[in-house]
Amino acid sequence: MLVRELERALLAAFPRQNAESWDHVGLSVGEPDAEVAGVAIALDATVRSIEETLAAGANVLVTHHPVYLKAPDAFTPPAPERPSSSAVIYAAARQGVSVISLHTNLDRSREARELLCALIGGTSAGSLEHPDDADAPGLGAICELPDTVTLGELAANCADRFGGAPRVWGAPETPVRRIGILGGSLGSFGEDAIALGAQAIVCGEAGYHVCQDLAARGCPPILLGHDRSEEPFGAILMNAVIHAGVDAACVRRITHPDQWWTVSTGNEQERS
Repeated sequence: MLVRELERALLAAFPRQNAESWDHVGLSVGEPDAEVAGVAIALDATVRSIEETLAAGANVLVTHHPVYLKAPDAFTPPAPERPSSSAVIYAAARQGVSVISLHTNLDRSREARELLCALIGGTSAGSLEHPDDADAPGLGAICELPDTVTLGELAANCADRFGGAPRVWGAPETPVRRIGILGGSLGSFGEDAIALGAQAIVCGEAGYHVCQDLAARGCPPILLGHDRSEEPFGAILMNAVIHAGVDAACVRRITHPDQWWTVSTGNEQERS
């Protein structure tokens, strides 16, 4: 299989037209006519993930987040005066690694909605973006749990399934069953979740005042961290690559759970 054939298959599964107009999806760097020797899957394209792709014997890195939304002015080794994407593209091009990204086109997929809902033990009742059309591509999901749980129980389940320590707004004993869920940034979807009767919302990140407002209005947020909320999409990317025709033995998933850390009250560093 050639790189361009893999890109074509992935964009057939997650169409480019479903991405936001500002997004950058598909092939960012690489030789379209190169043979695919192996594929690595990662949330982000970084110099480290390029190195791990090569170490795995692969020459294609498929990521969720694009290398860039706006191309840097120059492609150079790491330098404090240039954005990190400059060094990533330099490393990929220099070492023969092609980078393909599926971002908001994947976010709008049925696969993303169903996976997020399944992780918290529920089923998707449609997207937050297009709740009246279950078949339409749409961001986020309204998730129905089989039974009512408390906000505290939901948060504990999120911590177990997504990892890390979520930041939770609202009283732990608050009963919830209908939940809005969204990978990455909440944006304005808190309003959509309230309009659809959500009793809580799970997402990667949201602003302080947005969270304060949502909690006061009866839709307390659970913030997982942007990376934690979308790391599970690696499974979708792996399945898509294998379905495109790449041998499963030649596909490797890369995770970077320690990009950032927190300090506990006992001054003990806790990895993210």
